[in-house]
Amino acid sequence: MRIRTVLISCLIFFAAAPGYALEPNQILVIANSDVAASVQLAQYYCAKRDVPVGNILALPLGTGLSDTITRDGYEKQLVEPIRKKLYSREFAGKIRCLLTAYGVPIKVGRRRPLKGQQNKLKQLKEQQERVKKTLEQLEQSGVANTSRETKDIKRKLAQLQSEIDYITGKETGACVDSELSMVLFGDYELHQWQPNKLKYKIPYWDFKSLMVCRLDGPGLNIVKGLIDKALTAEKTGLKGAAYIDSRGITDDKTPYSIGCIDQSLRDLASMIKTQTHIPVVEERTGALFAPGQCPSTVLYCGWYSLKRYIDAFDFIDGAIGCHISSWGAVDLRDPNSSQWCPAMLKDGVTATLGAVAEPYLHSFPQPQAFFAELFDGRCLVEAYYRTKPFNSWQLVLIGDPLYRPFKKP
Repeated sequence: MRIRTVLISCLIFFAAAPGYALEPNQILVIANSDVAASVQLAQYYCAKRDVPVGNILALPLGTGLSDTITRDGYEKQLVEPIRKKLYSREFAGKIRCLLTAYGVPIKVGRRRPLKGQQNKLKQLKEQQERVKKTLEQLEQSGVANTSRETKDIKRKLAQLQSEIDYITGKETGACVDSELSMVLFGDYELHQWQPNKLKYKIPYWDFKSLMVCRLDGPGLNIVKGLIDKALTAEKTGLKGAAYIDSRGITDDKTPYSIGCIDQSLRDLASMIKTQTHIPVVEERTGALFAPGQCPSTVLYCGWYSLKRYIDAFDFIDGAIGCHISSWGAVDLRDPNSSQWCPAMLKDGVTATLGAVAEPYLHSFPQPQAFFAELFDGRCLVEAYYRTKPFNSWQLVLIGDPLYRPFKKP
């Protein structure tokens, strides 16, 4: 009987899992108490989305709209008070999502070099120099670069450089939001990324990982508009077209290769055609959609134009736009930036995502997978965390975390 009861309970839990949608009272809003607009935005969001005002945590983070916070500042000014709040009697076990508001730093700097590793670092650099000289001698002697010996030496050099980078703290900077998703983990390795344990997990399966979203952009009015446009779209529905920009690259079946991502974009176009009533327009060449070519844009996903936004879109209220590229969310608050995220926000997109530094291609959610979660009725932040591969890394999600563009009964 006990086994039967447990099995029935498990079945009920799994069957009910889609019903565990993010609720307003499960969001903790992080604002900058030194920036009046940040606190104002937090209050505005709570009023619009029925988030309790007590769920605002306003922290002194500086009077300027600084993009970057040092690693020490991050630990003292953000991590410590947020952990204290989350472990308090009132909030323990109740918060699933953090929402960072305009005025909260966007990037956290790299950690310091590891202590007590000076001798090892010196040895690694000396060994690196010896291996480099060996490689130079081989190349000067006429040994082909494709020879096994040369490949082994280059592999050794790469390994040595990786160990040096780990000690010195290279690639330990991150997006503040992505780092905050692991605020309950205590100490963890700060080098490159950590796996996102919420990926494809049902809600509440992982109790430490938090979802994190951001209300930010080039101006307070634009940021407030992200809330208003999401609410409007939920009431009126999305009416317009989807524009998908692939590049005609053959799928080589290698995960996260350029062929794989390109195929995912084509699969996304097919999915929209079969699962929704939204008309789809595709660009399947190396070109991008031209200026003015995308009227009434509901959804946009494509690549690859680095640091050069093409104003092809007339975004309607509720539009979601994702452009896969490096550094797409740099200069997020600059109204004159040509980076994709700030430019799309200025042009009227309601939700987007991008990288605050070099992310590498494999860190992006697969386009088809991310939008499939939205079509299944999940809210923006749930769709993102069910499909993004890594935390403690470079991507940021911008928009109303509760925005549910394809809400189901």
